[in-house]
Amino acid sequence: MVLESTIVCVDNSDYMRNGDFVPTRLQAQQDAVNLVCHSKTRSNPENNVGLLVMSHVEVLVTLTTDAGRVLSKLHQVQPMGEIKFGTALKVAHLALKHRQGRNHKMRIVFFVGSPVEDEEKELVKLAKKLKKEKVQIDIVNFGEEAVNTDKLTALVNTINGKDGTGSHLVTVPPGPLLSEALINSPIIVGEDGSGAGLQATGFEFGVDPNEDPELALALRVSMEEQRARQEDEAKKAIDSTAEETAPVQETGTNDEAMLRQALTMSLGQEEEPAPTPSGQNFSSLSEEEQIAYAMQLSLQNS
Repeated sequence: MVLESTIVCVDNSDYMRNGDFVPTRLQAQQDAVNLVCHSKTRSNPENNVGLLVMSHVEVLVTLTTDAGRVLSKLHQVQPMGEIKFGTALKVAHLALKHRQGRNHKMRIVFFVGSPVEDEEKELVKLAKKLKKEKVQIDIVNFGEEAVNTDKLTALVNTINGKDGTGSHLVTVPPGPLLSEALINSPIIVGEDGSGAGLQATGFEFGVDPNEDPELALALRVSMEEQRARQEDEAKKAIDSTAEETAPVQETGTNDEAMLRQALTMSLGQEEEPAPTPSGQNFSSLSEEEQIAYAMQLSLQNS
């Protein structure tokens, strides 16, 4: 098994408030980071992971074998400002250089869900340095893929070179759960197709609950929460439609009543409608007959 130290860089910009990924980009990202951290530590118990946020570029958790510590800190992260991708890349590299296991390979996993403002040529320059230092990069590109894909592709291609395959760019369009989209991606499966063993195995979400109950539970809870949100949204949509329909009907009834009352008052029959000359009920007359009768009464009163 590959020994690896990984710094996970999360996007905590204001863009993470958007709801195009259920329930928000930030929470969808948290589930995906959960998956990445567990897959890294599961593939080899000596592997370690760290956590860095990119809006104010800070290492929240230094390299540790305790994925729970990373996830606990991750859930305290709040959206703010804009990401500083290039600076985050440099700081993550510095954190990896201070790893205790000198025989560990170095990897940085980026979650990018907001525009990368750095120039492409600057990113390529950084990529050449990382390639020289034998640092691999995985990037999860979501939310702003139309803006970022070209820059991030250039970054990954520079690190890989002509024959390299160790760095990956995974672009996820809105729709599926971010964590689900990563399960069979190279970021989780790995270069040799084995990785953390999370690919299709016949188990729910590709995870054996006997081997990794925490990860299986986290994925199941995430799916159940999404299902509950979808059911709640559907119920709200039905209730909203019913509420919109009811006032229209009520308004129509009130308008008809007011018209009848106004017509009765104009005919001088506010308390009790007088019979028509033919002995018919006034309400049974046609509109033309009612108008004619009203004119007749008006002439009589004058």
